[in-house]
Amino acid sequence: MPTKAAPKTAPKKKAAAPKKKAASKAKAAPAKKTATRSSARKKTSSGVEFRNFEPYKPKRGEEYMNEPQREHFKLILMRWKAELMEEVDRTVTHMKDEAANFPDPADRATQEEEFSLELRTRDRERKLIKKIDSTIERIEQDDYGFCDACGVEIGIKRLEARPTASLCIDCKTLDEIKERQELG
Repeated sequence: MPTKAAPKTAPKKKAAAPKKKAASKAKAAPAKKTATRSSARKKTSSGVEFRNFEPYKPKRGEEYMNEPQREHFKLILMRWKAELMEEVDRTVTHMKDEAANFPDPADRATQEEEFSLELRTRDRERKLIKKIDSTIERIEQDDYGFCDACGVEIGIKRLEARPTASLCIDCKTLDEIKERQELG
């Protein structure tokens, strides 16, 4: 008798699982519509979002990295840099305001750890700001949008996803494979 009951419960669970998947797909569909709005939001690795970002739509027969495209990417980079600089200012203000000499050693340690994490994040962003500055310089020298390794076009979509990219997707993939092989 117990063996007959077990197969009956198993098919019920299997039947319930596809319904959940269908429900999750139905929920995912509206999310995709909001992500493709004309004012898209893209989150970078540093956690800062591009706001009021409108993807560039190349015209038929348009030359790659012409003046409007370079201006588009320069504007993206300038906005990104401004947002990073605002974060730096907020961090300085926050650290000044929150700096306190807590009598409890655990509270002091917690505050020091929070400040340490915040400073580490700002250090990464400082390096990113330098990279943004060098990328803006490349735009001004008409050297932007082409792979440093092979010279092929990087592509508008990739540059919109990562405006500081200097390698095409193929060269970057090979670079990451080599790095993994060297590190273990």
